[in-house]
Amino acid sequence: MTSISSNSVKKEIFIECHPETLFSFFTDPDKLVRWMGRHILLDPSIGGKYRIDVNGSDIAMGEYKEIIPHEKIVMTWGWEKSKTVPPGSSTVEFRLIPQDKGTLLFMTHYDLPESEVASHIQGWSHYMPRLQSIAQGQDPGVDPWSVQAMH
Repeated sequence: MTSISSNSVKKEIFIECHPETLFSFFTDPDKLVRWMGRHILLDPSIGGKYRIDVNGSDIAMGEYKEIIPHEKIVMTWGWEKSKTVPPGSSTVEFRLIPQDKGTLLFMTHYDLPESEVASHIQGWSHYMPRLQSIAQGQDPGVDPWSVQAMH
């Protein structure tokens, strides 16, 4: 029997910025594209769809399920051409908790097939520090993943 934790990825990171600032990096395509992907389309409303073109080949798609301004974002997640993690087959939750002079960001990616957990750990381990840098006013540079196919 598989425990829930083996089908999810959990990460947390402290970011020195207000939750309001951090929240905009999930809802503003011009800000989101600075930390993930190279072309973004999104409609940040309940039931609104998003499309993140990571590198011209890998395209993440899903829709917003819950949006609590400056506190929480829940979206379905999947990959356009994937049979293992198709669009809408998994869920990503971001919780923004004010702490000290910044925000503690909790990310949980649920409902992943066990075979896909490792690659999604790698993915979020790549993107969370990029988000941290940008939200804190630093420039992590062009995402190296956006210029090459991952598969």
